[in-house]
Amino acid sequence: MANSIDIDIGEQISEHLKKREELVAKEKELRHDHEFRKSLSPTAKHAAAIVSRIRQHEAETVWTKETEEEEGDIYPGMMFTLAKERMERTELWRIVKRMPKGCLLHAHLEAMVDMDWLFDVALNTPGIHIYSDIPLTTSKALEKANIQFTYSTTSPKAIAGLYSSKYEPGSLILVTEVADSFPANLLLNEDSGNKTSREGFREWIISRITITAEESLKHHEGINMVWAKFQSIFMVIQGIIHYEPIYRQFVRHILHHLHQDGILWVDLRATFLMTFKAANTGTILPRADVIKVFSEVIEDYKSSPEGRGFWGARMIWTSIRRFDQDTIIASMKECVEAKKLYPNVIAGFDLVGQEDLGRTHLEMLPEILWFKEYCKQEGVDIPFFFHAGETLGDGNGTDGNLFDAILLGTKRIGHGFSLHKHPHLISLVKENNICVEVCPISNEILRLTSSILSHSLPAMLAHGIPVSLNNDDPGILGQKTTASITHDYWQVLQAFDNVGLEGLGDLALTGVKFAAFEGGEVGVMEGPRVQRVEEWCARWEAFCEWVVAEFGHWEGK
Repeated sequence: MANSIDIDIGEQISEHLKKREELVAKEKELRHDHEFRKSLSPTAKHAAAIVSRIRQHEAETVWTKETEEEEGDIYPGMMFTLAKERMERTELWRIVKRMPKGCLLHAHLEAMVDMDWLFDVALNTPGIHIYSDIPLTTSKALEKANIQFTYSTTSPKAIAGLYSSKYEPGSLILVTEVADSFPANLLLNEDSGNKTSREGFREWIISRITITAEESLKHHEGINMVWAKFQSIFMVIQGIIHYEPIYRQFVRHILHHLHQDGILWVDLRATFLMTFKAANTGTILPRADVIKVFSEVIEDYKSSPEGRGFWGARMIWTSIRRFDQDTIIASMKECVEAKKLYPNVIAGFDLVGQEDLGRTHLEMLPEILWFKEYCKQEGVDIPFFFHAGETLGDGNGTDGNLFDAILLGTKRIGHGFSLHKHPHLISLVKENNICVEVCPISNEILRLTSSILSHSLPAMLAHGIPVSLNNDDPGILGQKTTASITHDYWQVLQAFDNVGLEGLGDLALTGVKFAAFEGGEVGVMEGPRVQRVEEWCARWEAFCEWVVAEFGHWEGK
């Protein structure tokens, strides 16, 4: 019976397989990376084939349980926090780390750095103080207190220390004194008794200014809870970052690590709420000086030996979307004045913060339209780079931000997580040449998706949407390594069969095509963009040659 079936349907199976192959090929023609794949050199195709083989091998060998006693399942694309340590030991990690990633388009300055590094700097910078709204006398107080840091030339004599019930809320105490007197018994860890005071302080403060591994896995708690923790972090760290000597170190440290990670250019977002203090005196400086110092550090880094070949950086001015009209208008005016002073540094404007609990673009339409007219009146061009669609909603106000962002002429869309639900908007995004700045690990840690495997990125690529890959807030969300974009690239490569090394190349090239370079329109091949695309392509080709030379032995496996 079996043989007769084979004979009867064999020709039909062949015909089906032929049609299936044609159908798959037709669909792949619609993908955004189709043209890039067609343009690959023989060396790049060779490298991609090798990486595909390594990827498959590691999926079968690395992403399995090492012992029968190991709890839970192990698989490619598992939750980032659980996968991070293992991924960093793979051959695929070595390859992605080396890859030229071009430009980073979506990153928040204050959240880019390894927080351990930041507190090393804080503890070694004279004049950094800490204060709290309540005494830190219990483990609950450690968790809930509103703590902040600031620079001060004087240390007023406090009536009692921060860990005393007699502490007066708001009293400044040197951070070194607070660190060296930390009562480790307040920590809930079993080994807290074995820690020095400074070790206990660092463990506590790092838990306050990062989304911890435990918190990152609690998806059942929903989006609002993790966002509340996330947004509180910026208030804690801003007083350290925005003391001028630390700020200079901070920016340079980020640029250097970006460069080491294969990034040549970055468009950084910063929220201009800071109190920027001058070195040694603590004098409050104009917020425009944040831009001034930023540009000085960039130029200094580019001219240094370690910064050779780095293209540069610009700033996207941001305000908080939950603020009232007067506050947002005031920020917009500051942005325009700063643009006049430093036209080559400010790239655009955005509104940030949790979309679901913030004001929608529709609610802020009067402010946004006013800003457009005010820019014309003042003779400046400040394009929009709007966050939009960073939501699980479908048809709610937050999801609707996508409609308004497109109508308002945004040059790029930050996150765009819900865009794949809107076929007409997809057409408009492609027609208007709008790039979507996708941030997979951020979307997972902030609970839009349980893991990379359920991210909307593959749908965007399949629909032909221009997409760049970004890290958003690596210092807070778990990548930890300062400015690392390698984690996001690795996650995408290992998770999705349709991407491959070729797809990563397209994502990186798209970033170069849509970076906010000085001179020339975003997404238009003119000005410095032409040369930088050519340079990235040369770096890509050299990288592919390295892959073939270093991993060519995988062909026989």
